[in-house]
Amino acid sequence: MPRRTVELTGTQALSLLAGASLGRIVFTQRALPAVRPVNHLLDDGQIIILTHRDSDLFAQARDHGERGVVVAYQADDIDPLTHLGWSVVATGYCSPVTDPDALARYQRLLRPWSDQVMDCAVRIWPHLVTGIRLAA
Repeated sequence: MPRRTVELTGTQALSLLAGASLGRIVFTQRALPAVRPVNHLLDDGQIIILTHRDSDLFAQARDHGERGVVVAYQADDIDPLTHLGWSVVATGYCSPVTDPDALARYQRLLRPWSDQVMDCAVRIWPHLVTGIRLAA
């Protein structure tokens, strides 16, 4: 079946991202790209991810101060049989969540996959959001 690629607007892409249960954070680890599957939530246009104090992602975000470190965040929902669906990439700056009330709220809203204590969170301020829909 022929398929076509439809470009999404930033608003459409963020809307799809908000409904996704899984994404992938891309960051630099020892000068090489690192990718980790994570769950997330969108809060006022920002992507929130729980992590732990010893994670490489948190260390990178913390070490770059208030401005943060450049990361990419990707999520998709593509049917394995029809190959129809969508893919979204958000690129922006990632920094630690420092407000204790916000951190507590995010810890209530997000459930980590592992049994490791997620005592920190990072916030991605997306500057470039792109996406495609794979349609019939």
